[in-house]
Amino acid sequence: MNIKDFFKENIDIGGWIEALVDWILVNLQPLLDGISDTIGFLANGFEDVLRGAPPELMAVILIALAWWRVSWRFGLFATVSMLVLFSMGLWSETMSTLALVLSASVVALILGLPVGVAMARSDRVEATVRPVLDLMQTMPPFVYLIPAAIFFGLGKVPGTIATVVFAMPPAVRLTNLGIRQVSREHVEAGLAFGCTERQLLWKVQLPLAMPSIMAGINQTIMLALSMVVIASMIGAGGLGNTVLTGIQRLEVGLGFEGGIGVVILAILLDRITQSFGERRGGSGIAGFLRRLFGRGQAPAGK
Repeated sequence: MNIKDFFKENIDIGGWIEALVDWILVNLQPLLDGISDTIGFLANGFEDVLRGAPPELMAVILIALAWWRVSWRFGLFATVSMLVLFSMGLWSETMSTLALVLSASVVALILGLPVGVAMARSDRVEATVRPVLDLMQTMPPFVYLIPAAIFFGLGKVPGTIATVVFAMPPAVRLTNLGIRQVSREHVEAGLAFGCTERQLLWKVQLPLAMPSIMAGINQTIMLALSMVVIASMIGAGGLGNTVLTGIQRLEVGLGFEGGIGVVILAILLDRITQSFGERRGGSGIAGFLRRLFGRGQAPAGK
């Protein structure tokens, strides 16, 4: 027996993975059911709210948010975008996609941000988690659909779970990076003023790391949105299903309309989430109130 045959017979990675999947299905079914119920409740809740609200009201909310958080020019872009979505008849699909992105992003951030904090506070945790993040980011996203479908069937739940796994790494990495980049002088100043470890984290490190953390949140949302077409292959629905139908039927127009819907949603989410990571002292409601009541102005005569 040559060395090639030896490794082929004794190192069966695919067989080990299948054995692990079988073991999980037999022994961890209650846990899988709990995860499915939780994710399903969150995803269906978002979709019921977004699709149940009057389309005109949701459009006005998105336009107002774009106008307030970014600029009046972006507000005009949001207005035109809403009209384009209405004209293509894809409002319901857009809201379904937004619900999937929001539910997946919420779960990814709930799981990812504490892991990023733990990595920043312990080199051992960072050394352990980093290879897992490398695997999650480099694995082709189609691969995530297989265990998701096996464990959770077809529909929004496995699509959301696959999206969570694909979109979580940026939030973890950038949270870790942002906290580690807080200068030693700030940390020493906090300790000199008597901060405990928890106070140092919440009052010094996290506020100073917030731009980096918000960048991670933004990237998580963008990756979640990029997964919608792939997740539609296991029944996630939304705009991804429109694109998938266009591919299956070779209808270029239908697929292009679905793609335009994804692009519009991506631009809106990207710009709005980016705005929350910027320090904007003179804009928004706080800036308006300061200007209205004269706070921050120089005293008269100076």
